[in-house]
Formats: sequence, structure tokens, C-alpha cells
Amino acid sequence: MNNSDSQLRLHQMYTITFQQNWESPLFTDYGGETATFEDVARKIEALKATLRDAGLKPGDKIAIYARNSSNWATTFFSIMAFEGVVVPILPDFTPENAHHILKHSGAKVLFVADSLHSNLDKSKLKELKLCISTDDFRILNKKSNSSPEFAVDTSLNVEKQNFSFPERADEDLLILSYTSGSMGFSKGVMLPVRSIESNIIYARENMPLKAGDRIVSILPMAHIFGLAFENLFPVSLGCHITYLTKVPTPQILLKALGEVKPHLILLVPLIIEKIYKKRIVPTLEKPVMKALLAVPGIRNLIYKKTRNSLIESFGGNFLEAVVGGAALSPEVEAFFRKIRFPFTIGYGMTECGPLISYAPHNETKKGSSGKLVDRMDVRIDSTNQYEIAGEIQVKGRNLMLGYYKNEKVNAQAFTEDGWLKTGDLGVIDKEKFIYIKGRKKNMLLGPSGQNVYPEELESRLTNFPIVQECVIIQRNNRLVAKIYPDEEMMRNAGLDEDDLDNILEKTRQAYNKSVASYEQLSGIELVDQEFEKTPKKNIKRFLYT
Repeated sequence: MNNSDSQLRLHQMYTITFQQNWESPLFTDYGGETATFEDVARKIEALKATLRDAGLKPGDKIAIYARNSSNWATTFFSIMAFEGVVVPILPDFTPENAHHILKHSGAKVLFVADSLHSNLDKSKLKELKLCISTDDFRILNKKSNSSPEFAVDTSLNVEKQNFSFPERADEDLLILSYTSGSMGFSKGVMLPVRSIESNIIYARENMPLKAGDRIVSILPMAHIFGLAFENLFPVSLGCHITYLTKVPTPQILLKALGEVKPHLILLVPLIIEKIYKKRIVPTLEKPVMKALLAVPGIRNLIYKKTRNSLIESFGGNFLEAVVGGAALSPEVEAFFRKIRFPFTIGYGMTECGPLISYAPHNETKKGSSGKLVDRMDVRIDSTNQYEIAGEIQVKGRNLMLGYYKNEKVNAQAFTEDGWLKTGDLGVIDKEKFIYIKGRKKNMLLGPSGQNVYPEELESRLTNFPIVQECVIIQRNNRLVAKIYPDEEMMRNAGLDEDDLDNILEKTRQAYNKSVASYEQLSGIELVDQEFEKTPKKNIKRFLYT
């Protein structure tokens, strides 16, 4: 990207990319059809006409409730081109949550997958002017003069030189994103044009993609991490995006990556930690392999082979894997750095649309979540921000307008001098690399007043073979781990429940040897089902603590 590109506005980036890549592939549903930029432009114009016919005006709220697909992405760009406000609803949200968001946001139109629409209470959709299927753009209800049999007219004549996105003011609301918090309630984050524009410009200047490169959209587009960096950013460059239209199993995901061979991969820690625990550790723990790893020259060869095998399993063509959305286990990070796997860790939150820090894999620092992006400011609320953890506070161009219809939460979210309180604890270094310790609300106090960060301890404990997931709580001033065991590991090892007590006690003892005295576990308790999680796959801690 040249320097003049950084002066482009959001509408200019998309107008240029559509016109320059008119005949190139843009969206593909995995195993299905491919739409070119021209195909998508025609659908955008048809959907805009339908919204106008329904009596909608710029600034109206329009919701999308569906899994990732080319039609989801087309709908987003249609709403943006119409100058509406996109209200993404995570497909994992219950019908009750969806009804709440539709009512709270004041959405006038709902684009919805047929499978999700069938579960909604139709009596609660009467306020909508229009309800449209994302499966094929059928109209599912009708409160306008628009055609009841509306379908996208792909024969619509749209000339590329006449196709454009309208200019919008910096502070115009573009996305109203309802977060799914670990505290069990959702807040409507108001993201203006400038926040999305700023994130995309930063990505264009710092992330390794160019026109024609391929992406596999893995993360839900209804979450800003996946929307911004698997969709809005690559589209702005002229990339080709393939959508996994169903919840991807590891097998489907690896098969798709092998076929598409993407140039950039976004991952949540859960995926990369499972690969480490299920594929890498069992191989390296074999007695013969342990002996070979003790020989320096052979160790390097084994690490190289492991790295090459991993790269190949992700398609063999990517320039970098970006991990974000939650903390990555320090042990997993250390191993992947040891074998020189090309990955990096970023940090952000919906309220920043989402980026706060990032650094390319060859520039980042061990243990960090990247370097503060150049359009944001950061400070640590502690007496020494370089050594003593405190709340991370930020402000800058990426920042939200606030929470929709929630003045009480707005007042709590910002400091008196206008900094956003992220709720995360960490430190920074002189070069503005950010090191995260955990969530402020989750921090515990040890028996002598020491700060205990349960997320760090849980990451360490989850690396033990028997532990699939866990939550560490404090009871009577002592730490206790609630554990859901790895049933697959137990089956493969021929273990039954009678073996568990002995294995768990050995796990507790081994874990306690690796941590400080005030971080040691007094006991382990089993739970009989997986912990309830948010759609981002973060455990809803409040249910267990």
C-alpha cells in the first residue's frame, strides 16, 4: 500500500476495489458457487432498491441473524451502501436474545437464515417492516409495496464506472454490535464509520495481503474480529473470500484450508491449543522422540519437520496466522515460537472495532499481545505501568461512540478524562508492547495479598492431558480447580472413572510444582458437562465462581 492510500475514506476504498476488480472472484460458499465483484454489485443494487421500496431511510437499523455465507457478506455491503446501520446478531444467540436485540436496537428489517427464522416467535417480529431470508433473499413477511416474490435480479444492468459507495461522516453510526459477555448480558456497542475505516487502513498498511489473495472466513462475521479482518479488510484489497457456511469441525476446517490455501489465517486460541495438545504433544511425548529431542542437531530437525507439517495442514500458503479473541496458553506460545511457526498474537475488543495492538510475527515479542496500533493511545492505571499490572485504558480513532441506550454503563466505561476502561489488566514496555495478565473482575487476592490471575493458571492447567477445560475459583482463601475431563483422551488411553481420582491428584501435584506457593491448588473438583460459553468460546465464569 502506498502512502496516498492512507488518505482514502471508507467509501472510496470500496468504490475503488469493486471497480478495479469487477470481473475477479469475491465470495465463495465452500463447496458452492462463486460470485464476482460484479455479481455482488448487482445484488447490492437490488437489495438497496428493496429497502427503499419498504420505506427505509439512511440511518435505519437493519439486523442480520445468520451463519457466515456469501449472502451474509453481500447483505452487509448492501446495508452499508444504503447508508443504514448494520446490527449483526450472533447465530449462537438464543431466539430470546435475538428478540431482545431486535427490540432494543429498533431494527426495522431482519435478514435471517431460514433455520434460525423457524425458531423465532413470529408475534415478536410484527414491528419489522421487512423480514428477508439470507438463504435466497425471499421476503418472509411483507409490510410494504415491494414484491412478495422478490429475488435478487442478477440480470440487473450495473456499470462498474457508475457503481459506488456513498460518502458518510466520521461519526455516522455504521455497526451496532451486541457483545456477548461472560457476565451473561449483552450491550450494544456503537461503532462509527471512523472506527471501521481506521481499523481497515491500519490493516492495509501492516498486514500481508494484496489483490487476488485468498481468505477462508472461519470466525463469525457477527463478531467484529472476524468481520473486520476476514472480510472488510480483504474485500478492500480485492481478495477472494471462501465461507464455511456450517460450524467447522477440525476435519472440515483443515480440509478447506488445504483446498483453498489461504494467504492469511485468523485463529482463536482454542483452535491452536487443541492442535498442540491433540497432535503435537502426543508425538513428542513418545519415549523414542524424547530421546531424540535430547540431541541438539536432531532436535532442530524434529522442530523443523513439526513446523513444516503444521504449515502444510493450514494450506501451506499463508504468510501469517493471527491469534486473537482470548489469551493464548504461555506454554503453547513458547513451543510455537521455539519451532518458528509464523504466528502472532493481537489484542482488541469490540469497543475499538476491534484493534488495540498487533505486530507482525517477525517483529512481535514473546509474551506480548503486540504493539499499540499507531492510531490509539494507551496507559496503565498503576504506579509503574512498566512493572506493576493495572487496568489497560485506551483512547483514539478506533474507539466506539458508546453503548446504545445505556447511559449508566457508559458512565462506568470511561474515566473522567475520556479513556476507555478495558477491564483488562496488564503492563506495557517502552516500545508500547502490551502484556496482558487477565481480566480485572477475575483477579483474586492470595493469602498474603498477592495478585492471582486465574486465566494464566487455567492456561497452564489446561495443558495437562486429562484436562479439557477448567475454571479456577477461590474458596476459604484457597484455590480450587473445577475441571471437565478430556473424554477422548480417556477413551484412547483405556481409562475409566475409577482411574480419575489418581490421575487428577497426580495432575494437581505436577501443576503445583510449576507455580508459586500462593498459586497452588488445594483441590480439584470434576464437573460432568462442558462449561457454558459465550459465542466467542469464553467460559461464562459468573456461573461457576
